[in-house]
Amino acid sequence: MSKIYLLNDQKFEGIENLEVFEIEYLKFNLDLNKYNALVFTSKNAIFSLEENNINWKNIPSYLIAPKTADIAKKFKANIAFIGSSGHGNDFANELIPHLKDKKVLYIRALKTVSNLTNILIENGVDIDEIVAYKTSCNKKSIEILEKNSTIIFTSPSSVECFFQKYSWDDSFKAISIGRTTALYLPENIKCEISSITSVEECIKLAIKN
Repeated sequence: MSKIYLLNDQKFEGIENLEVFEIEYLKFNLDLNKYNALVFTSKNAIFSLEENNINWKNIPSYLIAPKTADIAKKFKANIAFIGSSGHGNDFANELIPHLKDKKVLYIRALKTVSNLTNILIENGVDIDEIVAYKTSCNKKSIEILEKNSTIIFTSPSSVECFFQKYSWDDSFKAISIGRTTALYLPENIKCEISSITSVEECIKLAIKN
């Protein structure tokens, strides 16, 4: 079987990790007393709250997808809603009826690709946001990638950082975890988009190919 490279640090048998970016959890203090809803679009937002010893678990949490919710469950969070789309803008529209008359905090990355906050504000949701973590390309040495390999792109950051290090070979196949990530790929690269926003689904698709 041709080699499959996964552009993050999740471990799967027979899959090679190609870590091209790193997550930095930022330092902050946070008073959550005025909020009665927390919005998460990434597991890294959860990890950042934990790193900063923020007491967040009793506040109802609204999570973009089941995989993010699984992490919240491990911390025994108060889960109020789990999105089904897995995409930021679609998630925002899912949230609108649930967040009316609530004071909301969105725990987010420094760089985001969706308009979640603006969509909610435009629909009358009272929302604040805090930047809890940031993604940056790492300095790890470049590997020689095998021809005919499949590259799994798991976020826009993985696209940006991959192409800072590597040139695309025409023998490669590309798989994207979602529509937004696919938009960041160069126009000349055709990719398959996972039907579900999940690394596991991307791997199934890669193995099938």
